[in-house]
Order: sequence, then structure tokens, then C-alpha cells
Amino acid sequence: MGFPPAAYQPKPGSVIDVDRAFYDRLATGARELVDEFVVPIRSGRAWEVPAGMLCRLITTPAGPQVGDLNVWNRHNPRERLWAARTRQLQRAHVTTYDRLWSTLPYLRPLLTITKDTLESYGVDEEGGRVHDLLGSRCDPYVNRILTDEDFDFHCHSNLVRAVLPYGLTEFDVHDVLNVFQCTGLNDEDKYFMKASPAKPGDFFEFFAEQDLLCALSTCPAGDLSIPLWGPDARDPLEVCRPIAVEVYRPDPGLTKDWQPPVSSGYQGLHGIRLP
Repeated sequence: MGFPPAAYQPKPGSVIDVDRAFYDRLATGARELVDEFVVPIRSGRAWEVPAGMLCRLITTPAGPQVGDLNVWNRHNPRERLWAARTRQLQRAHVTTYDRLWSTLPYLRPLLTITKDTLESYGVDEEGGRVHDLLGSRCDPYVNRILTDEDFDFHCHSNLVRAVLPYGLTEFDVHDVLNVFQCTGLNDEDKYFMKASPAKPGDFFEFFAEQDLLCALSTCPAGDLSIPLWGPDARDPLEVCRPIAVEVYRPDPGLTKDWQPPVSSGYQGLHGIRLP
């Protein structure tokens, strides 16, 4: 039996339809490394990616590690990743050519994924897929509910600390893209997480469609091979590893005809009548 078609189906030529040849050229073309750093375990870091540049998140030689990613418009933090709408316009688990979309009233691409070495993972025998927008970040509030204990280095807290130098607060941290994380829905329609299939050297790369502020948390659950909650839970410190980040400037010839996407063209007043 087949599945119903996707509810959100754009007209041909819309901003949802990407120019795959353009992004393929970016993924394989000449580039210059302009920044690189490593996010330590159970930590967070924020950084800028100017429009027109590429950013690569890499699993390190130490092994797989899940990362929780937040994205904002660098000049306007009210415009930020909208995980729910991205799930509808793209998919619940994103990969090459998918875009991360911003909140209303802007509703435009923040970034486009140019390369994903885990794309071939597909769907495993338990329904798991990688790079999900299904679940949110772990946080000390839900941890208190589940365990009656406090822990200060959940992804939410790591992201809070990371964005403070940019004048942002806990209220600016939002639902994440779980990079390298393998997740799905079980037969009770409940969210599950399983060990990351990433291997040393795997990476997730994207093109900045606007000036971005990004923040990444190296999840305190590490590669998720050890349960953080439940009857078999224990401290997964032994499977926590850093994540490396690299920012590149593509050859100017590759982007000479590219323009940043504009905000939504909706000009209505939501039915409000002016005097």
C-alpha cells in the first residue's frame, strides 16, 4: 500500500526547488579555509558564517558524536530556524539539497545543505534516519522531570552559554537540527534515539544563504550508544567526543550570480482593517 503524497507541494520554480547543479559546484569547487575550531565535549560554541560561505561540521578521528545546531540571521535574531516548518517543506530528516527555513514573517532559506556523507544511510531496519528535526535539544528542565536531578551541561544549557557573547539569552535558544543523530518514531508513535552511525571523517556541510549566527552543542549523551534516561541509563561520558567545524570561502566565480533569498512576499494584514 502506498503512502499519501506530501501535503506541502510547491509550484515548479519556487524557492523550494533548488538549483542542484549550483550546489554541486559549490560542494566540489575550489575554496579557501577561513576559520576552523573544535567544540569540546559537553560544551557549546557560537560562530558567524557570512552569506555566500560554506560551513562543514566534521566528526573527529575520536569517533561519532551528536551535535545540536541552532541558526539565526546574524543581524536579526528574531529570524531563526523554524524546525516545524522545515519538517513540512523539506522532511523530518534532512540531507543534501534540503534547506533550513526561518520563522515568520520572513520564511526564507537560512542555509542549504551541500554535502552529507551520511546520506547513503537512508532508513535502517528500525526506521532510524540521521540529521533529524523531529526532536528538540536535551535540557535541564526535562532532565529534572525524568530524574529529579540537576545537570548543567545539557544541549540547551550549552547553547545558552554559547550565545551569551552575542547578546542573546535562553529565550533565543530554539528547536534544533540534531546533526549526526539517528532517530525515528517507534510502534507507539514515540520518539526514539539510537547510536549514531557516523564514522571518523564523516561530515555535514551547508551553504549560508544569509549572514548567519550558528551555535552548536556537543551533546552530553555523546553518540547515543548509552541511554541517558530509563532503566539502563548511566553517565555516557565515555562515548562523548568533540566536533570540528570549518568555514570556507568558495571561489568567487562559483557565486557570482547568486543572490541571498528575500523575505516572504506576503503583503497582507491578516484580515485586520485599518481606519
